[in-house]
Amino acid sequence: MTELASGLGRRLLAEFIGTALLVTVVVGSGIAASALSPADMGLQLLENSTATTFGLAVLILVFGPVSGAHFNPVVSAADWLLGRHRGTGLVCGDVAAYSVAQIGGGVLGAMLANVMFDQRVLQIATHHRVTGGHLVGEIIATAGLVAIIFGLARTGRGALSAAAVGAYIGAAYWFTSSTSFANPAVTIGRMFSDTFAGIAPASAPGFIVAQLVGALIGLALIGILYPSPRERPATRSPATDSA
Repeated sequence: MTELASGLGRRLLAEFIGTALLVTVVVGSGIAASALSPADMGLQLLENSTATTFGLAVLILVFGPVSGAHFNPVVSAADWLLGRHRGTGLVCGDVAAYSVAQIGGGVLGAMLANVMFDQRVLQIATHHRVTGGHLVGEIIATAGLVAIIFGLARTGRGALSAAAVGAYIGAAYWFTSSTSFANPAVTIGRMFSDTFAGIAPASAPGFIVAQLVGALIGLALIGILYPSPRERPATRSPATDSA
């Protein structure tokens, strides 16, 4: 029992620190972008998305061997749902513990970014984001994220997750109207920074509901396309063959 508790403690610490650093990257690069390019929103988004792409990929590489580098409650819940019948993935209690660590890390990460850029430590965002289009964007962003993560895992290509997930989130900054939060912990964390990357508390529940819907759609796609772990498609590209 002590060994199991210790293992869970290490994983929770990894999820807490990893999510905190992810939100620090997102919020910090957003603040920096606003200062560097105050008159150019497109350039701000480019700077913000580039930092997030590389930062997320590195964090997955660092923390993946410890906790799986979920940094996201919907990913943790999907891991449990997909593995519960086979005895793989997280157990139900771990999902709750992961989610608490991720949300706590997200809030701390926003505060760290505020401190680094000499702003008030505790802020509440006033950037209202909810529109019908934004919610559709969050559904699409989250569905794609879940499908990529578990599609790679089920085809034995999990080693590609850092590059693939980082690239997808960086791209989704641009092709979704919501700029791809795709993560309840990050959404909650970004409520605590009234900056370019923030989201007003009134907008957060809609985003989180959309993310949950997107995760279910992503899981449905995985169930259809990859019903069994390590099942490979009949036609494979050279990149897949070499993985």
